[in-house]
Amino acid sequence: MSEVFDCTDATQRPAGIASAISALKGGRLVVLPTDTVYGIGADAFDGAAVAALLAAKGRGRDMPVPVLVGSWHTIDGLVYSVPESARELIRAFWPGALSLVVQQAPSLQWDLGDAQGTVMLRMPLHPVAIELLREVGPMAVSSANISGRAAATTAAEARDQLGDLVEVYLEAGPSAQGAASTIVDLTGAQPRILRAGPITAAAIADVLKIEAESLSA
Repeated sequence: MSEVFDCTDATQRPAGIASAISALKGGRLVVLPTDTVYGIGADAFDGAAVAALLAAKGRGRDMPVPVLVGSWHTIDGLVYSVPESARELIRAFWPGALSLVVQQAPSLQWDLGDAQGTVMLRMPLHPVAIELLREVGPMAVSSANISGRAAATTAAEARDQLGDLVEVYLEAGPSAQGAASTIVDLTGAQPRILRAGPITAAAIADVLKIEAESLSA
């Protein structure tokens, strides 16, 4: 039976965070608020939990799970070599609605799906998500919905889709953005936007000092 905690209630939030930490360390799934949409998350280093996340969404390994981090510095242990372009975008937009695809460190012992040696990273702008991430470390997190259906912008919407496949739901009211993050691929010769989102091409181009048109995938 799933547990639901209202993290807008100061008396429920500590218990919710503690229950989520326990669930994640036990290899189970959690729904958490972020600034974009709600996410379904697992310990990024627990392959069975990540597989359960993909199964809950009805999603294949050909769509690997992104990773959320709780601080800028976490990425140095996850990335083979952090490009200067990534550092510039991180300084400008993290925490926030920008996901970066980079080459992962080859020593990492995780299985996020068929990622071909890459990983998609983001630091969310949400206090509950940050508190959880700083306690448990990097989390594999995808939008909290069944694949092909609308992303949840509240924990209640997520629960309607995912039910008891998730152990703990952390409710914190409607997501601020209500839309998935912008994705920028930094693994090639030129940065490319893979998915448009709240962070515009013009804003990204301004930081990187390039033409916005060059970001088209």
